Amino acid sequence: MHMRNSLLANRIQILGVSLIEMVVFIVVVSIALLALVGVYRQATINNVDPIVRVKALEAAQSLLDEILSLKYSESTPTGGIPACSACDDTPDSNMNDVDDYRNWSDTPYPGYTRSVSVSTNAGNTIKLITVSVSTPRGETILLAAERANF
Repeated sequence: MHMRNSLLANRIQILGVSLIEMVVFIVVVSIALLALVGVYRQATINNVDPIVRVKALEAAQSLLDEILSLKYSESTPTGGIPACSACDDTPDSNMNDVDDYRNWSDTPYPGYTRSVSVSTNAGNTIKLITVSVSTPRGETILLAAERANF
């Protein structure tokens, strides 16, 4: 019986864990857990960024598409052919040609600001349309396209 208790005691000592080993284990696991919580916190804070950017990009793209579908100038005939030789580049309130959006701005969503600039090259054959959208976080999304005189 005494021998049996002795074997059992030896076996428990072999399988057991000392207090120092347990403290070291707790410290290592705590450090790893702190690092994981830090990464999770950062991911949670920046989780909304893609949604904000996609919303701004969608606002810029929709307006740019709308402007590109319009005539080059007020004097451009329907269909765009022949190209206007004396193009009227004065903005008016009709919103039926590219120039009507020159220096135009609006607020597509609360906290977002959208603005348009239109510039013409020296030969008056190409207009550069730039749409910029500012987000509530201060980021700016820029989209630009050229509209030719045809």
